Amino acid sequence: MIEVTARGTAYERGLAQQGAVPVETLRAATVARVEQARAEGLIDAAAQDYLAAQRAFHEAHDPESLAELRGIADAFALPEPDLFAHLHLGTLRDMKGGATLIDGCSAVAVNDGPEGPLVFKNRDYSGRHLGIQCVLRHEGPDIATGQILSLGSLGSLAAWSSGINAAGLAVADTQVAVNRHRVGWLRYFLLPRLLARAATVAEALAMIRSLPHAGGGTLVMADRGGATASVELSAHSPAIAEGGLQWRTNHYTATETRDETLGAAGDRIAGNSQARFDHLARVLLGRDWTAAAARDLMATHPGPDAAPICQHGEGGDGAETISSAIYSCRVGGMEISEGTPCLGRWQVMTPCR
Repeated sequence: MIEVTARGTAYERGLAQQGAVPVETLRAATVARVEQARAEGLIDAAAQDYLAAQRAFHEAHDPESLAELRGIADAFALPEPDLFAHLHLGTLRDMKGGATLIDGCSAVAVNDGPEGPLVFKNRDYSGRHLGIQCVLRHEGPDIATGQILSLGSLGSLAAWSSGINAAGLAVADTQVAVNRHRVGWLRYFLLPRLLARAATVAEALAMIRSLPHAGGGTLVMADRGGATASVELSAHSPAIAEGGLQWRTNHYTATETRDETLGAAGDRIAGNSQARFDHLARVLLGRDWTAAAARDLMATHPGPDAAPICQHGEGGDGAETISSAIYSCRVGGMEISEGTPCLGRWQVMTPCR
């Protein structure tokens, strides 16, 4: 697993990705996808207007993330507008009605157990991201919560999947394709900002409630004190559930948001999201959760009494579980398995400080 440690301003932390992978490897996974989207007509005049409005929103409310993105662009000599557009490709496809969930995921937050609160997640994505997947360890003057340890991909902002801060707040996301978007906080910008500014679930929820959201995706979170929450990031209004066990896959579940989920025809991740959600509902309740138990759960394969929590890319769509991460809120730590978790290649990272 690629690891990047960065101290400094947001721009300097982005610049620290320099040299971690060859430029062409990163270009193929980011800018080339944007160029293909342009060729397909996805990034038309309406999309350009939306991206401009999104940039203005984040300039006003999240300048640190834009500074980090500029640093990343300079690190690899890639066009920053293309990296910004890359972070919005899922949203733009939703708006055209052509959603494809190449970014899946199953995520769980546990409020208590022998090892304290935990957050764990399988990251389901295109296998191309195996080559640029990374662990980022960030600290800087704009980070009020101590060090941040996160899982993501080079070419993108910190915590482009999940992360934890030294205060003990852990957050993980899942992708949900939706039929409603607006100008607002994009999840890929929101998640690292939560970790930089919020020490508790209560503080994170206050941030989430404070501004409109672009729409799409969910979050699960837990803190050192045992508070937990799940958030369905509707563009209308976030649907928030608090306390106990929380879990999400790739569809909305709340009464007020469930009709927003786009079901892409033939999309395997979207198609098995309900099966994964139902399996988690059956197995999570009524037992003590430890990191070892989480490792076993995230390695679950399809079966009569199971579901594809661990995905292997069948069907030719390229989507597979490219990593699994377990966060301990008690110690600010992370265990990470690159590739499918059934391989058992787990690595324990030094905790945040």
